[in-house]
Amino acid sequence: MRIFEGLAGLRQLPAGRVISIGNFDGVHRGHQHLLNQARSIVNQRSASGLTLVTFEPHPLTVIRPVLAPPRLTSAATKQALLADAHVDDLVVLAPTPEVLNLTAEIFWQVLRDEVKPKALIEGRSFTFGKNRGGTVEDLRRWSVGTGVSVEIADPMEIALLNCQIVPISSSLIRWLLANGRVRDAAICLGRGYVLQGPVIRGHQRGRQLGVPTANLHCPEQLIPADGIYAARTNINGQTFPVALSIGTMPTFGENDRQIEAHLIGFDGDLYGQTLSVEIVDWLRDQQKYPSVDALLVQIAEDVRFTRERFVLDPSVTFAHC
Repeated sequence: MRIFEGLAGLRQLPAGRVISIGNFDGVHRGHQHLLNQARSIVNQRSASGLTLVTFEPHPLTVIRPVLAPPRLTSAATKQALLADAHVDDLVVLAPTPEVLNLTAEIFWQVLRDEVKPKALIEGRSFTFGKNRGGTVEDLRRWSVGTGVSVEIADPMEIALLNCQIVPISSSLIRWLLANGRVRDAAICLGRGYVLQGPVIRGHQRGRQLGVPTANLHCPEQLIPADGIYAARTNINGQTFPVALSIGTMPTFGENDRQIEAHLIGFDGDLYGQTLSVEIVDWLRDQQKYPSVDALLVQIAEDVRFTRERFVLDPSVTFAHC
């Protein structure tokens, strides 16, 4: 997959591409569904390839940072997932004034007159341009007689564990994770949600208690709801079950929020290394225990549950209704 940067990169694209514009955070099953439709158009129209145009970081990080959604995937992970999905070209637009001040009409003119795509494909809720002033219906109207077809992608709906049918979106996945519903999030993603970050030094209480933990630093990613989770990680080709704790360690008083990963069966130093932890399932709420001994009893149960039922059992899948 070739990477192009900025509006200059957009203008370098070969003519005749099928193009889709969006943030593509998470590269979830809804995105994969759109990409499948886009590839069908490439084949049907004998287009020169499939190009995605994405924003990095999200424009709201500049326009209204307080409203910017936390990330599901890092920029590097997003690019890797899109490459695996056989996208030919990725154009990365930084939210610079030059980009943010483009009106929808001017952006369309750049596409029509300089990029010259064969087709554009977007979802029904797609908006673009300054103040999100353009819609997919505007594109359809403006494209008449230009040789550029505008296609509306069919949404993908899926059944969650409670059998509720929902359209997949990055916003929905963020809501599910924020409420601890990691298996439902995995259904929408098509894979387990992964927290990725460097291992930093924490309070080292786990080591003192005989349950050493790797403390992850994930400042930009969405962190699931506080609680205890079954998870897994891969180190040098070996998969380890992980009892993952997210929260403030209330048994030890008031603390900052921590992400603590106890790698079951691992013995080694991970400080400074980047660790990727795939969350498999929610186990229980975080709670304050009357004593450290009571906490250790519960941790032993969490470890057993993680190892035996959720991580090493090959029959465990993200099945749904």
